[in-house]
Order: sequence, then C-alpha cells, then structure tokens
Amino acid sequence: MTVDERIPGWITRKAQHFIELHGHWTSRSDIEQYRARWMEHGIPEAQIDRVAAFETAWGGLALPPSPRYDGGPRTLSGDVPEGPGPDWHFEAGAQRTALPYSFVIGPGGEFGLHAGKWVPLHASVEGWVEALALADHAWRCARTTTTLTGAAVDDLELVGFEEVPEVAGLADTWWRGSDSLIAVYRGEAEVMDAPQCRTATIYAGLDEWGLRGLDGIVRPSS
Repeated sequence: MTVDERIPGWITRKAQHFIELHGHWTSRSDIEQYRARWMEHGIPEAQIDRVAAFETAWGGLALPPSPRYDGGPRTLSGDVPEGPGPDWHFEAGAQRTALPYSFVIGPGGEFGLHAGKWVPLHASVEGWVEALALADHAWRCARTTTTLTGAAVDDLELVGFEEVPEVAGLADTWWRGSDSLIAVYRGEAEVMDAPQCRTATIYAGLDEWGLRGLDGIVRPSS
C-alpha cells in the first residue's frame, strides 16, 4: 500500500517525502474486534467509528521523534475512546518516555495533549505530521538555531512573518519570515499550567529551499 493511499485529506510533498524517507509502517490494530465490548461499556458507536477511521489511516505509522514533548508518540495507534460529554477523545499513541500527559485525538480530530484537561496542538493529525516534517527540514537547512523559553517566547517579534498553514497550528504554531522559520510550542505549558515550559526555536539563515522545500500539496489516490 502506498503512502498516498494510507493518508486521508491533504499533505505536502515535504511531509510525504519525510514519511517515505524516515517513517515506517508497523501493523495496525483491528478496532472491529473491540466494537461490541466498547459499546457494552456505553461508548457511542460514532466514537468507535472515529478510532477505526484513525487506525485505518494512521495506525502503525512510526515517525522520528518530535523536537518537543519527549519525542511525541512512538507509533500512531488509536485506543478506547474516553468521555462522556462533548470532549470525547482517544489516545493517539503511547509516549516514548514517562510523561504527565497523553497524546490524544480530540472531538474534532485535533491532535493534542490530555492531562485532566485537553489542549489541542494542531487542528488535525496531518498538522502534527507536517510539523514533524517541517522541523526536520528546517533543522537540516538552517545555518543557526536558537531556542527561547518562558517569558522570552512572548517577546518574539513576528511582524513580517506569516503563519505556516499546513501545520494547522493551535497551541503550537510555525511562522515563516524572509530567511527564517520559527516554531512556537505552548502545549506543554498550557496542559501543565507551567508557563516556564513555553518554548520557541528559531531556524535562521534559510534560502528559498530552506523556507519551503517540497511545499506543494498532494492528495491521496482515489
């Protein structure tokens, strides 16, 4: 099965290349074997359908670690939905290390963190994958990298920068300037009520290729 056929919606060529070069697919879970049991425990069928769709598209995909969140999920893998209420969510994959929060898929398909409260990082799983691909690309192309933490993140001057749309940023965002990319990570600070955990990485000295790379959108085969 090709990468295009496994990934729903849109994805940039940069992210597709990242998956093909650095990711690998392990086996997917058969969510259907759990459906009857989960429904017996009061889990709505629509929520089980969401896990099944996620697993069909992303289940078993292992990617290189994220620069933040202790690398993110080791492998994307859906698990039992948790609710009730409007904020049904399910685990997106097990942590690589012991963390005080989980990686989850939110009620609208967002990718984020949960630790007693829900903080969406990206509006979609695609956004999380795009952010991983962009971080890898920027790190390889930048002449210098600078990391800011805590209050210094709020002092960042972003006038003249445009938000990078493909990462679908919510708590975490990426910004593109004339010769640099800036990644801003606020998810951990928000989910843990720890403002000192705010982080930004500035990738500077980028040419046009470094700023964009394989930026065109591709769509899955029909």
